[in-house]
Amino acid sequence: MAQIRISHRVARLRSLGLAALAGFALAPSASLAFEGPAGPGRCGGTLLQLQVEQSGSAAFDRFRFDLGLEAEAPSKAGAMALLNSRLTQLRTALQPLVSGDLTIPAPTTYRSGGGTGLGATPVREHASTSVGGVVRKANYDALIQLAGRLPGVSLRGFTAQAAGRSASDLQASLLRQALAEGRRQADLTAQALGLQRVQLLRIDQRSGGTPRPMPYARMAAASFNPEEAPAPERSLSLALDYCLS
Repeated sequence: MAQIRISHRVARLRSLGLAALAGFALAPSASLAFEGPAGPGRCGGTLLQLQVEQSGSAAFDRFRFDLGLEAEAPSKAGAMALLNSRLTQLRTALQPLVSGDLTIPAPTTYRSGGGTGLGATPVREHASTSVGGVVRKANYDALIQLAGRLPGVSLRGFTAQAAGRSASDLQASLLRQALAEGRRQADLTAQALGLQRVQLLRIDQRSGGTPRPMPYARMAAASFNPEEAPAPERSLSLALDYCLS
């Protein structure tokens, strides 16, 4: 039995709105073997192994945001009390803007200042936490203004979130395109070898996402358009085994 290995990377996809792949969708990491006349995964002719990769971006309608919240005072108790007061104010202001629950980890504290001699500075206690959640594009500007207006609040990052079924539609589209490209490569190889039969023996899929947070300077710029934010990305890699005979 002869064996051929080919690695092929295809162009990125940018279009969406395609119907889901009817009756065939693999998990993010999955493998399928097809049983033929020679038994499962066996080839009585030439074994062709292909590696096909595709990636694309999904439509998005919301952002996951991360806000920093800080407070300082002469004492630890005072810093914590001020932080809690600011957190209450921030949560109240965010309530009409966000979708779903907020994520707020336990606060951390540290001390600055002190010392002796000419370089001594007053001791200050610091307390901080973060507030994360999801905001729709329509509320993006209001959240930016909120972050700049409330004391102790800083904007750490925004990451676009896929809209509705766009992520699953994109995954199905990438899968369909990768399978079509694999079959095209297999047919071309069979023709070059003077062979007539092309049989798919195995599919091994690997896929993942690539969130791309926006830099603070770009997020806070007055001229920034949320529609221009980096879109959520998905990638898919298929290892395909064909039997050519």
